[in-house]
Amino acid sequence: MNVVYLDNNASTRVADEVREEMMPYFSELYGNPSSMHLFGGQVHRRIETAREKAASLINAEPDEIVFTSCGTESDNTALMSALQTMPDKKHLITTRVEHPAIHSFCKLMYGKGYRITFLPVDKQGRLKFGELETAITDETAIVSVMYANNESGVIFPIEKIAEFVNSKGVLFHTDAVQAAGKLAIDVKKMPIDMASLSGHKMHAPKGVGALYIKRGTRFSPLLTGGHQEAGRRAGTENVASIIAFGKACEIAALNISAENYRVKTLRDKLENGLLYSCPGAQVNGDIEHRLPNTSNISFEFVEGEAILLRLNEYNICASSGSACSSGSLEPSHVLRAMGVPFTSIHGSIRFSLSRYTTDSEIDFVLEKMPLIINELREMSPYT
Repeated sequence: MNVVYLDNNASTRVADEVREEMMPYFSELYGNPSSMHLFGGQVHRRIETAREKAASLINAEPDEIVFTSCGTESDNTALMSALQTMPDKKHLITTRVEHPAIHSFCKLMYGKGYRITFLPVDKQGRLKFGELETAITDETAIVSVMYANNESGVIFPIEKIAEFVNSKGVLFHTDAVQAAGKLAIDVKKMPIDMASLSGHKMHAPKGVGALYIKRGTRFSPLLTGGHQEAGRRAGTENVASIIAFGKACEIAALNISAENYRVKTLRDKLENGLLYSCPGAQVNGDIEHRLPNTSNISFEFVEGEAILLRLNEYNICASSGSACSSGSLEPSHVLRAMGVPFTSIHGSIRFSLSRYTTDSEIDFVLEKMPLIINELREMSPYT
C-alpha cells in the first residue's frame, strides 16, 4: 500500500528536480569551495548561484543570505547574535507558541539571568498585539515572532509587528521556516532584521537552512573558525544540500500562487469532510489567516496518539504537533496557549499537505478517518 503522507510541516519529500541538481556534487564536482584552484572555484561559484536563488525567494540581496545547517541553527544564531552585540540588554521577547528552537533557547537564557517575555495568543492563535506594545523596554535586545505557526498554521501580521518593533529601535527576527515557499515573502517591504529558513520544509534535503541578515544589522557568528559565508558561519559548506536548497527556492518562487490554490483546495476538502463526518470535531486556529496546507483538528474524547496509531495501520501519516517535540506525552504547548479545552486538546491532529498530495489520497483519508474516530470513541471512558 502506498503511503499517504500528510505530515509535510514536519518534513517534505525531496523534489525530483532538486535531487537531480545535487547529484554531481557527490561525484565529479567534489572540490572544496574554499580552495584556490579552479576545480574548487567552480563549486564556489555554484554556491553563489544557489545563494542568489535563496535570496530571490524572499526578495533579499544575495549577500544577506547565510547558509546554515537547519532552521534551529538559524534561530539560535539570530538570537545569540543580538545578545552578543548588545551585552548590556538582558531582555528577549517572543510568543508562547514559538517552535522549540526559540522556546528552548529562551529558557536557556532565562537560566543565565536574562528576562524573557512570552507573549500570549487568543483562542484563534492570534498574537495579542497590545501585549507586545507594553512589553518592549530599553532593555529589550530582540523580538522574535514566527511568521506562521507550525502546528496551527496561523499566520502572524509580521509586517505590522516588524514596523512597531523597528519604531522602538529594537531588532526583529522571524522564524519563517513554515512560511517560506508557501507564502510570498518580501523582506524589502518589511523592516525584518533577521529571518530563518529551512530546506526540508520546502522539498530540499534535511540538514540545510539559511539565515537572512539585513544589510547593516550588527552580527556576531555562532560558529567561528574559517572564513566561510563571509566570516558569518564557519565550517566547510554542505555543498550538495546548499545547491539543492537553491533549486528548491527557485521552484517554490515560480509556483507559489498556483500550488497554494491547489493545495488549499485539497486542504479545505479534507477539513470540511472531516468536520461533516466526525461530530465533535473542531478546527484549531484562525481559519482565515493560516497556511494554505495546514489543518489542525481536534476530535473530542479521543486520544491523539491512538488516532495516529490507527492512521498508521492504513499507512496514513499525520502528526499531533511539532516533530521536534513529538516524543513528549504532554499536550501541545501551542494548543494550551490557545486555550483548547481538555476534552479536545489530547485529540488534536495536524494534517499538512504538499504539492505532491493528490485528490485520491484525500478521499482515502476521508474514508478511513470517520471509522477510526467512531471506533475509538466507543472505547473511550469519557464518552
